[in-house]
Amino acid sequence: MPEPGAYNPREVAVQQLRQAGARIEMDDDILQKLSHPKRIMQVSIPTKMDNGSLNVFTGYRVQHNMDRGPAKGGIRYHPDVSMDEVIALAMWMTWKCAVVNIPYGGAKGGVICNPKEMSQDELERMTRRFTSELIGFIGPNVDIPAPDVYTNPQVMAWILDTYSMNQGYLTPAVVTGKPVEIGGSLGRNEATGRGCAIVTREALKTMDIDISGARVAVQGFGNAGSVAAKVLQGMGAIVIAVSDSRGGIYSEQGIAVEAAVQHKAETGTVVDFERCDQITNEELLALDCDVLVPAALENTITEDNADAVKAKVIAEAANGPTTPDAQAILDGKGVFVVPDILANAGGVTVSYFEWVQGGQMYFWSEDEVNERLESIMVNSYYEVRAEAKRGNLNMRDAAFNVAVGRVAKAVELRGIYP
Repeated sequence: MPEPGAYNPREVAVQQLRQAGARIEMDDDILQKLSHPKRIMQVSIPTKMDNGSLNVFTGYRVQHNMDRGPAKGGIRYHPDVSMDEVIALAMWMTWKCAVVNIPYGGAKGGVICNPKEMSQDELERMTRRFTSELIGFIGPNVDIPAPDVYTNPQVMAWILDTYSMNQGYLTPAVVTGKPVEIGGSLGRNEATGRGCAIVTREALKTMDIDISGARVAVQGFGNAGSVAAKVLQGMGAIVIAVSDSRGGIYSEQGIAVEAAVQHKAETGTVVDFERCDQITNEELLALDCDVLVPAALENTITEDNADAVKAKVIAEAANGPTTPDAQAILDGKGVFVVPDILANAGGVTVSYFEWVQGGQMYFWSEDEVNERLESIMVNSYYEVRAEAKRGNLNMRDAAFNVAVGRVAKAVELRGIYP
């Protein structure tokens, strides 16, 4: 459960839906339907540990909505996973898919565990048992999992194999974010960060800031954060700070992102990277910079620290990093926030490409994947920007208007059966 005074992510997600519903004058019956997940699964995952003992983990899978297509969403392994968190993330996935107009609904999954304290064999046994418990609820036309926090292509490969063995034939479209060698898509591993970098570039144009020389700070140097940093650096930006769960590094002259990625791969953290000053995560959030990329977990920017933010643009590579009270403070300061459901939608967009390729058994080049991603992210950014201008809204409210409106229309057209 959330700490006292903290935001409950499910309550935040429902509040966002209700506010969007009021803005677009959505029918109350549709609002009621979209306020509740379609399915919630909680499963026990008995797992044999390396020392011979049995540990029973708890896992969740939530399917929020399927009116526009099968459910889609990641699976995270983290000690702080909770049912309310997974429900909120599933709702946000519904809007994320809708805002970039791909034919999915939202889902999310999680297991309460600490993967940093588990061996590879333990993770495999836990993953395969979790998959077995979900066999009747996932599938290429039902619900397609993907990687999330502390899961990766190898975890997706175990899910693919477990599901396929139960079906009796290879089913590559059951998961996305899997290794290329077994049906993954080129460009998928970089897609979330690349998509975030693309919309950041467009946001800088909106704010009349030249990306060449723009100063960028990235809080959370995992897959999404590190790729966003690398792509933005390639576009001409200067990455002045990055951080992970152990701390951060800062260099006014700019950080060599590729070398920092290698340093983290070797040491497990960016801390002590050469020719950089050490900073805390809180200090990073308050740096004087053009772009701040929160790429870690939820509730990173809150009413307690939002006033200290000096960035002109925030591009949310993480899910739910900004609380509602913090958003109001940022709006008052004139900070241009590209919300999570748009800024990090590159991952699910290329997951969609992977799903299409897997279903057809016809695979695209990396250039083709990146070109299609570029087109969808740029078009989606300007659709949201147009809605923001039309309604005099911030980008978050505009993105929710676009996304919720699309889902509500699908619900209206399909009706309620029986």
